[in-house]
Order: sequence, then structure tokens, then C-alpha cells
Amino acid sequence: MPVIAGLLLAAGAGRRYGRPKALVELDGEPLVRRAVRLLGDGGCTPVHVVLGAGADEVPDLPGAVPVRHDRWREGLGSSLRRGLASLPPDVSAAVVVLVDQPLLSPVAIRRVRAAYAGGALVAVATYAGRPGHPVLLGRGSWPLLDSYAVGDRGARDLLRERPDLVVEVPCDDVGAPLDVDTPADLLRLRALSDG
Repeated sequence: MPVIAGLLLAAGAGRRYGRPKALVELDGEPLVRRAVRLLGDGGCTPVHVVLGAGADEVPDLPGAVPVRHDRWREGLGSSLRRGLASLPPDVSAAVVVLVDQPLLSPVAIRRVRAAYAGGALVAVATYAGRPGHPVLLGRGSWPLLDSYAVGDRGARDLLRERPDLVVEVPCDDVGAPLDVDTPADLLRLRALSDG
């Protein structure tokens, strides 16, 4: 069986939110813990968490390996590359999620993993036909990210410019890729989860 890791990107400062989003709570749980559980429930092991801003304030993360990224200010791309580099050599693919999307589903994680089992090198969840997270990156695609994952860009340009490598996996029915960028976004998400 291939080893498929989970990779959680949680290093940003959350400038628009006013503090690192890894520390923001939804339903009494920090978003970083919620996302670790998402990856574990989706069948990913090991789970690595890239931390930067506020790393010293992040609570214990049972079931996850914290990965300190002191160059987090360089942007999402550097966090993605740092996270992939931290994974053990037996990992054949990584499922990547962002800490600020708490309505993603373990079912979406399992769907992109199934696409990999079916031969996909890269698999991306789509919502209303648009790519989102989770994104599965087979190890063979990682070297490409040296040129694509730059600044605040993760794998987005790779997904757009190399469609020959990408399998799209519809996930509209199992979650939503809504971001928590501001406190108002969190209030909207709380209303959705209560409704």
C-alpha cells in the first residue's frame, strides 16, 4: 500500500484576520487541530503541520508532526516546499490542505486518495467546477514545485499549466472550500455549521 501523508499549511500570520489563523477557534477547537483531524479522518498518515507565525502558541497536536518554518514570510509556496521536504522517504504522495478552510470533508480527502490509487499523479478537489482543496501531489510532481510554488502561490499554477498531470475530483456534495480570512468570515461559517 502506498504511504499517503497529510500536509497542513498553517504558517501564515493571518494579517487580514489580525492573528495567525491556526489559533482561531471554531466550535471551541483551534482550526489547526480541526484540520489535523480532517487529514487523519481522511486516512492520511503521517500528518505534518507547517507552522510559522505564532508557532510557539500552537497547542499540542496529537497525531501530527509539527514542522517549524522560519521563512514563512516568503509565502505559501515556501511553506508547501518546506512541508514536502519534511516528509519521510517512504511517502509516495501528500494530501495538502490549508488551515483556514474548516468546512472541508474527510470524504474529499478519501476521493483524491482514490484518484491517486487509480493512477493520478496530481488530484484536485473541485467545487462548482473550480479547483480547491484538498490537493493530492504524487512524489513525482514535487520537483516541479520548485518553479511553481513561489511567493504566495502553492500548486495553483501547476494545476492550471499542466492539466495533463491533473485529475479533477468533484466534491461539491461533501463540503465547501470557504476560507476564514476575517472575523466576519468566521461568523458566517458558524452560522452555516449551526444551520
